[in-house]
Amino acid sequence: MVQANQGDFTADLIIKEEWCKGCGICVAFCPREALFLDEQSKAQKDMEKCTKCGICETFCPDFAISLIKRRLFANAGDETGLDARK
Repeated sequence: MVQANQGDFTADLIIKEEWCKGCGICVAFCPREALFLDEQSKAQKDMEKCTKCGICETFCPDFAISLIKRRLFANAGDETGLDARK
């Protein structure tokens, strides 16, 4: 397995709705307005706007938001693949 450029990664933004108490801090700090509160005052994401900067994760007082980054690796016969290590 050959490693791609160090900056090449994919990321998933995970919101644990059961931990979110709807304070709206993540919404207020999101520079791309990718987060919003739904009818139940739970944080939701618009992944088309999200740049995965991690600011929401940093400011969430309930640890309800996680940004999971994974490095991309080149696989034989494939452009890129996910490595299990983070």
